[in-house]
Amino acid sequence: MKRVLWYLIAGSRGGLNRARIIQAIHDRPYNVNQLSRELELDYKTIKHHVDVLEDHKLIVKSAVEKYGAQYFLSNDLEENYSLFLEILSKSKK
Repeated sequence: MKRVLWYLIAGSRGGLNRARIIQAIHDRPYNVNQLSRELELDYKTIKHHVDVLEDHKLIVKSAVEKYGAQYFLSNDLEENYSLFLEILSKSKK
């Protein structure tokens, strides 16, 4: 988990946007359109970052529907949220 978070948050372009998505989803579930409005980013940008986070099993999608599906933090990320915050704070220095 630590290596994945370092890579996705601190070690690659878009890390700040992915961190913002994680923080938003930590507060409550969102779909891509809601995240786009909340974070004031283009829908396609959010969709790309959500796909990356989902591919790395950091967030999970509700199984209800494809369009409008809500995203939640994965159990692994929930358990390691303090690690995420630590990496985020170090990556901003």
